[in-house]
Amino acid sequence: MPNLAQHHSNEYTKCIIIGDSGTGKTGCLTSLIRAGFKLGILDMDNGLETLKTYVAKESPELLSNVEYRTLRDTYKASADGPKISGSPKAFVDALRMLDHWRYDDVDLGHPWEWGPDHILVVDSLTFLSDAAFSWAEPLTPKSDRGTSDKRATYAIAQDAVEKVLDLLTGAKYETNVIVTSHVKYVDNPDGTRKGYPTSVGSALSPVIPRYFNTVLLCEVDNAGRRTIRTATTPMITLKNPKPFELGPKYDLSTGLADIFNILRAKEVKLRPDEPRGQLGLPMKRITRRA
Repeated sequence: MPNLAQHHSNEYTKCIIIGDSGTGKTGCLTSLIRAGFKLGILDMDNGLETLKTYVAKESPELLSNVEYRTLRDTYKASADGPKISGSPKAFVDALRMLDHWRYDDVDLGHPWEWGPDHILVVDSLTFLSDAAFSWAEPLTPKSDRGTSDKRATYAIAQDAVEKVLDLLTGAKYETNVIVTSHVKYVDNPDGTRKGYPTSVGSALSPVIPRYFNTVLLCEVDNAGRRTIRTATTPMITLKNPKPFELGPKYDLSTGLADIFNILRAKEVKLRPDEPRGQLGLPMKRITRRA
């Protein structure tokens, strides 16, 4: 029987980063790339321009350490408003990538085998959840009149998204995981108003932090500085697994690497010629669009 000293908590970090749009949730990944991590980004937002700009300016030789795939359903105009062109595919394609990072001529194996020097990034949970809802709509049972209950659609999508989080944060998913999300403010039954990660509807949002030991907040302070907060605010409850070592707030430019170093109890220093994790494969450059 293992004792607490043998707990695997330092081997992999499973983290969710929340924040309003423009606070630096994606850009803060730059410090992890500089630290030597290899990133596989499931890009649901189609919003990696800022990350590319920072990496290209500060460490252009590390652009090849970032592999990404952009997945968004395509919409078309109609008399009833925008509709998905064809069948919704983004959520299903995302699930396939989370199991086996393979498409076109790219095959980087199973993300759950990438190991400790890689990070699987879902950017963002907000748009992954939108894709899940679009996927769930055709699966919702319809009445004799051909109509469906939207509540059933929400239930199907919420269950699917929650299972994805269970997968990514499980012990058998052996790599670091970062999920980004916008903030949704929810009125709780006790009368309080709190901020939670954005997902499908409102019921799932308060449940999401349960899956992560580390919950961080990107914010802009009164002086206009972008920071990463680890300490709980009156509106948003955060989670810090090493409260005696982590500070309450970090500068956005270096903060995520600093936090990872403390959480994993070691500093990652990889030589340029060191094999790229368990995959042994080079990452695609971030300059290519899917």
